[in-house]
Amino acid sequence: MITLCGLTLSNYYNKVKLALLEKQIPFQEELVMTKSADEAVLSCSPLGKVPFLKTPQGPLCESQVIMDYLEAAYPEHPLLPADPFAAAKLRELTAFIELHLELVARELYAQAFFGGTVSESKQEWVRKTLDKNIPAFKRLARFAPYVGGETFTQADCAAWVSLPLVAMATKAVLGEDLLAAHGVDWKSHAKLVGERPAAQKVAADRKADTDRQMAAMKAKA
Repeated sequence: MITLCGLTLSNYYNKVKLALLEKQIPFQEELVMTKSADEAVLSCSPLGKVPFLKTPQGPLCESQVIMDYLEAAYPEHPLLPADPFAAAKLRELTAFIELHLELVARELYAQAFFGGTVSESKQEWVRKTLDKNIPAFKRLARFAPYVGGETFTQADCAAWVSLPLVAMATKAVLGEDLLAAHGVDWKSHAKLVGERPAAQKVAADRKADTDRQMAAMKAKA
């Protein structure tokens, strides 16, 4: 059996977990904190990043590498079409979501979610970059009703875990949900995917872990 390592507070962990559940692949989970310096972790994920996957053949890190491995190794319940070009277009869409939206908005997370502060210059850079990148994303996304078209795919795994973070972070720090401001109806997509049993499982596990962490923090206070 394969093991998914990381923590449910990671959107990229949940992206992979959602794919595993949707593809009905048996797996177990192992709690690993991000940026761990433990040698056992570094032997699997050299930068200490999560998620990573333990397989019978050895470890794999980087979420999209893991997603493509799962698709090739477990072809049942596919999350990509058989046509190479159509599959590449969905990978393209995933890359836009993660590299050009989420990774940019991540610069705001310290202030949006963790009580830190982001400089005015960094905030302005994020706004300017997303004002350029979101319309580019809209040229690729279809939301018909799924992000890549009529079928739930890998791209929806990425969109469901990352688009809400982009929206919440920009709303919290910049005072405006930039996705909504540019006409991206991410809430309808989040609701649609959230009705799937696999997504409900991911969300419930994330909430349970968050509640446990909050309780532990209060107990220490």
